[in-house]
Amino acid sequence: MNIDGAAISSKTEPPSSEPISFIPVKDLEDAAPVTTWLNPLGIYDQSTTQWLQGQGPPEQESKQQDTQPDSESAALKAKVEEFNRRVRENPRDTQLWMAFVAFQDEVMKRPGLYAIEEGEQEKRKRSLKLILEKKLAILERAIESNQSSVDLKLAKLKLCTEFWEPSTLVKEWQKLIFLHPNNTALWQKYLLFCQSQFSTFSISKIHSLYGKCLSTLSAVKDGSILSHPALPGTEEAMFALFLQQCHFLRQAGHSEKAVSLFQAMVDFTFFKPDSVKDLPTKGQVEFFEPFWDSGEPRAGEKGARGWKAWMHQQERGGWVVINPDEDDDEPEEDDQEIKDKSLPKWQIWLAAERSRDQRHWQPWRPDKTKKQTEEDCEDPERQVLFDDIGQSLIRLSSHNLQFQLVEAFLQFLGVPSGLTPPASCLYLAMDENSIFDNGLYDEKPLTFFNPSFSGASCVGRMDRLGCPRWTRGQNREGEEFIRNVFHLVMPLFSGKEKSQLCFSWLQYEIAKVIWCLHTKNKKRLKSQGKNCKKLAKNLLKEPENRNNFCLWKQYAHLEWLLGNTEDARKVFDTALGMAGSRELKDSDLCELSLLYAELEVELSPEVRGAATARAVHILTKLTESSPCGPYTGQVLAVHILKARKAYEHALQDCLGDSCVSDPAPTDSCSRLISLAKCFMLFQYLTTGIDAAVRIYKQVFAKLNSYVFPEGSGEGDSASSQSWTSVLEAITLMHTSLLRFHMKVSVYPLAPLREALSQALKLYPGNQVLWRSYVQIQNKSHSASKTRRFFDTITRSAKALEPWLFAIEAEKLRKRLVETVQRLDGREIHATIPETGLTHRIQALFENAMRSDSGSQCPLLWRMYLNFLVSLGNKERSKGVFYKALQNCPWAKVLYLDAVEYFPDEMQEILDLMTEKELRVRLPLEELELLLED
Repeated sequence: MNIDGAAISSKTEPPSSEPISFIPVKDLEDAAPVTTWLNPLGIYDQSTTQWLQGQGPPEQESKQQDTQPDSESAALKAKVEEFNRRVRENPRDTQLWMAFVAFQDEVMKRPGLYAIEEGEQEKRKRSLKLILEKKLAILERAIESNQSSVDLKLAKLKLCTEFWEPSTLVKEWQKLIFLHPNNTALWQKYLLFCQSQFSTFSISKIHSLYGKCLSTLSAVKDGSILSHPALPGTEEAMFALFLQQCHFLRQAGHSEKAVSLFQAMVDFTFFKPDSVKDLPTKGQVEFFEPFWDSGEPRAGEKGARGWKAWMHQQERGGWVVINPDEDDDEPEEDDQEIKDKSLPKWQIWLAAERSRDQRHWQPWRPDKTKKQTEEDCEDPERQVLFDDIGQSLIRLSSHNLQFQLVEAFLQFLGVPSGLTPPASCLYLAMDENSIFDNGLYDEKPLTFFNPSFSGASCVGRMDRLGCPRWTRGQNREGEEFIRNVFHLVMPLFSGKEKSQLCFSWLQYEIAKVIWCLHTKNKKRLKSQGKNCKKLAKNLLKEPENRNNFCLWKQYAHLEWLLGNTEDARKVFDTALGMAGSRELKDSDLCELSLLYAELEVELSPEVRGAATARAVHILTKLTESSPCGPYTGQVLAVHILKARKAYEHALQDCLGDSCVSDPAPTDSCSRLISLAKCFMLFQYLTTGIDAAVRIYKQVFAKLNSYVFPEGSGEGDSASSQSWTSVLEAITLMHTSLLRFHMKVSVYPLAPLREALSQALKLYPGNQVLWRSYVQIQNKSHSASKTRRFFDTITRSAKALEPWLFAIEAEKLRKRLVETVQRLDGREIHATIPETGLTHRIQALFENAMRSDSGSQCPLLWRMYLNFLVSLGNKERSKGVFYKALQNCPWAKVLYLDAVEYFPDEMQEILDLMTEKELRVRLPLEELELLLED
């Protein structure tokens, strides 16, 4: 092409020493041009002349060109024959059959393998129906040889969704469920299939289907269905399905039913009378019905005593009714739902509907002190009958699952309990975009509370997308309900579990203090801070909590947040003084010292030198046998050296134990986490960031080889899972330290970017790491690296988080480009072209929705709808809204978003909600009456 490139001519010539200023174009033969009547100027080559004459190339040339497709076709035929031979020899190998089905996509990409006559190649190549028929034929052959294979039958059903009617599909699903009633994974897929069929969907149908599923699995577990024994993991799967049902009801607006299910399960699990414990689940449920209908207070309600106490009292003749105090009247509800009647009708309806959702999530019960009866309820939907919940009650024999039930209930009410929903219903529950909120993480990278899981609204919240979500707490009734739940369940547990409940309660109250600080609401902050301190002191007064370092840590952190630094230091010093000489053996003590040191390090720049010295003092004293006293001055170098040696020995011992113990004990894991974090911070303060990074790399190298042996990439055993969580926690500390160091001094971005990239390949579902990654990459001008990284992760990871954060990263970039293009609200000349960001974001949305978890995630659809509306494309947005309903017809927030985006369609949307039985708390007829008043 040029001096450095390849010559066009077939003949090689010695290169000229003089540079040439043009590209010489030479004929292949270097022959003199021949002029004819077709080629008067002699400028056409041989093939062009032949074309003008109506002639084709010589036979030899055309044969040469055809050889390549022939060889490809032969290779494909050979593969097909190989598959046919292998499935004939191993007809029981279901994985082989599935691979043969997947191979059909590759076959159909190539023309000519199944073509019968000329011209049919391209037609068959493009025919999707042919691929489906071919796959179906293979699957039917496979099922003939493997009648009991559920995977093959599921693959067939998935394939048939393309050309079967929904009613036919439902019948086929029912047949499959009838044949395998003990298969929990099959039930889960069946429920999701029915939940996502818009044409046949209604809330009551799906709700009763969940009941049927759980009652059938209970019968299997009890041994009542003799033909099908219970499979391993049935109880865990039943609990996951129960949680899925609760989130389904919450998202559909039927909060009362969801809360009632949790209330019933708390009584059914923890307060069961001894006389019914040996009965099968069905018998126990029949005995539970009279208690439910008796009007006795339930979990979360004032005066709840439980099923056992009620039944015991019934045998003795019933309770003695004591007239309640007259002074305890609650303030009447503010009935003024419509504050401004001049607003458009759709805005008034949305505000009133959201307000009712927020206030009326508790089931309505007649108040006997006010002589109320069931007829006094203005909205019958607020009452929950036994028929609504009876079938869904399950027995949880595992103590771990019983505790998870309580954690799930608290999280459902908005308390950060630290429980991540089971993988099967994780993305179904996600419906709000708090997963992108960094909160105060930028200001305090070391100490800010960052929940491991977010994205699911708490009960009663149906906020618009983009509304900042802080833990604001419930209304007065809701707060009392949460307090009553804590008072009821805390005596049921002891040790670590009780400590965890106290920790969650205090954390919930502190989260509300953080919200008051963020909104600068001084009046509310004062009362909330006072209430929170009172709770902390009351919890610490209990005998079993006096040495509970988790609670001391929370109490001291609260005082620090409220600005009482000296009081907080006194609390920390008191707690550390009580510890005695436990040195580095107690993980809770290490965590307490770590938080104390981190808070000191994060103090304002003016006092940073003294604060660092205080932090070093705390971490040094932790390693000594004498109790930790108040700060007296700079720590001596010899003490620092001794402390470093103590940390090194303790870490080596911990890592040595980790490789021999299988399964890994929980105490060993938590000790390793807290020890490594303390040592990293100690090294950072005494030596520098590089020393802290070396500790991380040492722990990472040791545990990584243990968790992922021989580069397998996945640890399957319970032991590997626990060590993976250790690695994840230490990685978070590593990235937080790097972020803090970058905040206080000049340091390159590359080490943090590399650390995050490495961590996200291992933990693609970690929202905290993704938040950091997106934030630092948004500062970079080059998007190509970020895009390549996201592309790599989305190809391999099953998690939905990479897709969600890839979309968020592109949206941030689009916002950045738009701010550059606008000045004071006016359009100016675009200095940076948009480079198709809009189309890229749309493509990411479409690709994310190809998986089942993506297409059934309400949050993803809400984000897509919001994005298209922001572009101003109304017709396209409506199309996406109706497409969202095809996949998530139960999600009330989608309908509320649509009312906001398409106010003209409000009547149609509300009619659709009523038809599908979603909860509409304020019908339009009632709104008209309220507006007339």
